[in-house]
Amino acid sequence: MMMLAITGSIGMGKSTVARLFEKAGIPLFDADAVVRDLQANDPEMIAAIGKRFPDAVRGTVLDRETLARAVLGAPAELQALEAIVHPEVQAARQRFIEDHQDASALLFDIPLLFETGGEEAFDKVIVVSAPAEVQRERVLQRPGMNEAKLNAILARQMPDAQKRERADFVVDTGADLSATEAQVNEILYCLGLR
Repeated sequence: MMMLAITGSIGMGKSTVARLFEKAGIPLFDADAVVRDLQANDPEMIAAIGKRFPDAVRGTVLDRETLARAVLGAPAELQALEAIVHPEVQAARQRFIEDHQDASALLFDIPLLFETGGEEAFDKVIVVSAPAEVQRERVLQRPGMNEAKLNAILARQMPDAQKRERADFVVDTGADLSATEAQVNEILYCLGLR
């Protein structure tokens, strides 16, 4: 089984590209989606986060915006949150692998792959990229996003040029969707998955 990772900075179109691989029959593990699900539905995780970040939990509901403000630009706070969340994400990842043992390849959507040194666990790494002005325009259209928040997020992420250098494959999403689809198909052919 081939283990593939897909990564890219905020606003590069990584989720769109990951879904194209999934549409082509490659099972997808979306780490961010797992975190969102756990933070919405896992009472033990919500309680653990509430113990560390009391303002972020109201009753049994996690306020993700309040939590984001508590950790943005605060490395120690972010590390504390990751210590709560990461073991559960790893367990979900292991279950995903076990559930898809017969697949020829698995794709793992991991936003901070290089930043966390996780690339060694994968056979190939796909980086999704777009011109900086396209990235900025996409991100600033998101609800609740502003320049300061975007800059704080980008400060945590490895520069796009460095990610591109470390990639086995780069998907440029700066053009239209058909161009992106063509690049995905080319990667699938290169990997013998088509």
